Amino acid sequence: MEILASRVLLRPADYQKTLTFYRDALGLAIAREYGGGTVFYAGQSLIELAGHGSPVAGTPPFPGALWLQVRDLAATQDELRDRGVHIAREARREPWGLHEMHVSDPDGVTLIFVQVPDDHPLRRDTRG
Repeated sequence: MEILASRVLLRPADYQKTLTFYRDALGLAIAREYGGGTVFYAGQSLIELAGHGSPVAGTPPFPGALWLQVRDLAATQDELRDRGVHIAREARREPWGLHEMHVSDPDGVTLIFVQVPDDHPLRRDTRG
C-alpha cells in the first residue's frame, strides 16, 4: 500500500461557526474551497471541514486531538488570546520536554499547540 496524501476530516455540528473558528480565530490559510466544505493548510497536513454529511446522531466526539507545531508558543498564545480564542490550558513545559498549550474548537476537538525546544530529542540527530 502506498499512501499518497492524508488529511484530518471533521464534520462539525455547526459548519459556519467552526469555519469562522479555523479561518478567522486560528487564521489558517485556505487550501481549497468546494461546494460542501473548506480545506485548510496545517503545516505538512490538511484539515478539512465538511459541511456535507453531518455528524451521525449518537456518534462519539472526535476521539483524539490535533497536534499543531508552532515556532513560538508564547507568541501564538498571545495572538490567539488577542483574537478572542479561549485558552483551555495555558502554555507550559511538559515532563516529556515539549512546550504545549490547549485550545478547543466549537465541537470540543482539542488542538494541542506545540513548540519543540532546541534541546529536545526531536531536534537532535540521534543517528550517532
